[in-house]
Amino acid sequence: MPSSFNDKLKTKTLTKNTYSFFDIAKRERLFIGLIISLGLLCFLVYPYSNIAMWVGFGLAGYAAIANDSIQTIGTFIASNKNRKWYYLWLFMGLIFVATVYYSWSKYGGDVSNQRLASKGFDQSPTEFTFLQLAAPLILLIMTRMRMPVSTTFLLLNAFSTKTSAIIGVLNKSLSGYFMAFILAFVVWLLVSKFINKYFKGKPHKMWVVFQWITSGMLWSVWIQQDAANIAIFLPRSLTGWEFVAFAGYIFLGLGLLFYLKGDKIQGMVDEKSGVTDVRAATLVDLIYSLLLYYKLYESTLPMSTTWLFIGLLGGRELAISISRNKTKKRKKATRRAALMIGKDMLYALIGLLISLILALAINDGIRKEVYEMFF
Repeated sequence: MPSSFNDKLKTKTLTKNTYSFFDIAKRERLFIGLIISLGLLCFLVYPYSNIAMWVGFGLAGYAAIANDSIQTIGTFIASNKNRKWYYLWLFMGLIFVATVYYSWSKYGGDVSNQRLASKGFDQSPTEFTFLQLAAPLILLIMTRMRMPVSTTFLLLNAFSTKTSAIIGVLNKSLSGYFMAFILAFVVWLLVSKFINKYFKGKPHKMWVVFQWITSGMLWSVWIQQDAANIAIFLPRSLTGWEFVAFAGYIFLGLGLLFYLKGDKIQGMVDEKSGVTDVRAATLVDLIYSLLLYYKLYESTLPMSTTWLFIGLLGGRELAISISRNKTKKRKKATRRAALMIGKDMLYALIGLLISLILALAINDGIRKEVYEMFF
């Protein structure tokens, strides 16, 4: 009897999981079809470098903006849901164009603010592999699953020619995560009571002005860090027409992102406490922009802004939960914060692992260096 019951339970569970799989496949059939079609396109064009670099850039441009930029414009979208999407798009879009134009004109055609001048990333790709072009598709899939993975690791590591470059990016990103976590924890622990007391009711109109200023500043600094993730497919020095294609494509991609209100990955921001309040969102953006600015001029080595972002939100969330007045609510909120921090970090580590596998699979030089390290 128990054996029969267990068999029925297993059958019922298997049937439920099968239906769930087919339900997801049916719901996401357009996305799955798009990924398959783009994968086929990558396979067809990767031997032709002049075409492949623009296909790779096109895929990386939308994938990186859809996943990574939500760190910077996620709170902006969350706290401005009542405003027309095209006002938000034009504001952020024009800041993007101005920022990359400044880098392009100052650094002789380099739109990455010298992030790609570091050893291991300084050589323009002259040929491509299928996996290099497919890396943005992996990022798109993970974005669809609401996973805050690092585009810096996933895209740049696929092109890295030295293990020292990968290790350098990892060290800079890890230090950024812990710095952001500790700073956010301390700041929100100190100001949480003030926020709970005074951040009530309808905010003053000036808070909207402050938020747009800090969001614009953050967005500009973020672009200076992460434009490298998109430009990695292209020549290190762009001509005038190449720059127009680069900036115009991303500008239009931002429009789509704002029209979709951040798409799936926006849920990662919306689930955090209080980010829809313009005052809390302004504080998040201000601290994040200061941290990014510091890491930007610490060295020209690229870094994962995703890791810094999840460290910031994690420290903030933990401080908010600890600041609860009632013991029962505090324990529940702390458990929730711990689970959220663990989930975000797990997704970031999954992205790192996939990026390392890609780097090993693509680059003979990386494989040889790793082999020599251990044998």
